Amino acid sequence: MPGLPRPVPRVLLTGWFSFRHGEATAGDVMALETVTTALTGAGVACDTVWSPVFRPGGLSLEQADPGRYSHLVFVCGPVHGAQVAGLHQRFAACVRIAVGVSVVDPADPAAAGFDMILARDGAATPPVRDLSVLAASVAAPPLPVTGVALTTGQGEYGSRRRHEAVTAALTGWLATKACAPVPLETRLDTRDWRLCSTSQAFLSLLARLDLLVTTRLHGLALGLRAGVPVLAADPVHGGGKVTAQAAAWRWPALLPAGQVSRDQLDQQWDWCLSPAGQAAARAAARQAADGPQWLLAALARELRPPAGPRAG
Repeated sequence: MPGLPRPVPRVLLTGWFSFRHGEATAGDVMALETVTTALTGAGVACDTVWSPVFRPGGLSLEQADPGRYSHLVFVCGPVHGAQVAGLHQRFAACVRIAVGVSVVDPADPAAAGFDMILARDGAATPPVRDLSVLAASVAAPPLPVTGVALTTGQGEYGSRRRHEAVTAALTGWLATKACAPVPLETRLDTRDWRLCSTSQAFLSLLARLDLLVTTRLHGLALGLRAGVPVLAADPVHGGGKVTAQAAAWRWPALLPAGQVSRDQLDQQWDWCLSPAGQAAARAAARQAADGPQWLLAALARELRPPAGPRAG
């Protein structure tokens, strides 16, 4: 009836990131962040449902009670397929709105089931820029770009190998760090576009990092050659070639196999990203040629032709 106050809305936010095997892409999550910020700023109460694969322990679709919500808002992605269509059945009593989505086929039950579609493309309205560009995280300070170069082989070390344990400790810890991880492979390949085909390409990649985490000798040596702070862990009990290379460079950010703990990793991480760590890496790059020349000189002396006329 006219004059009656509207009920206070309570919104359930969902998207492809909510389905059990759905992928949570950076764009999807940033679009969700934009919508959440806009609604909460307007005084609208919101809950978000997450894929249990992506966010274990979060509210899942199976746990969400349709009776608690006045509206279902589907954020980002294409509105098509059986999973999206299924939302209309379960949340039939809710007002269902799709925002920032692509409409591939307006007749698809997934699209036709919404009470309102505010599309980014595919509808009768002109296309608009994606909601992800408005996310607050776009304006946040950039996170450290962190290269990760690990090894699992090196059977020559026999019973001294601790590679699996060190790798598990490193990767488990890295998953908790606020960073932009870049998996690196030192192997070159001219056939695989995912790998660098030249050493110059690999060095160009290293030069764009803020930090390198590695269990590889060449990760340590080439990272320092590029002037990048390196957090190195030696996967060999008692120390192997990574420890030896760190000694040759006089590089302090090295953890032995038995000391790869979260506290130690955090300490080395903080030092590598500090002004002192960055300055030490730049100094190491300037001195990269100090030391190995004697190997070349000794080789040249050994292979130099004898003085005087040649026999024959």
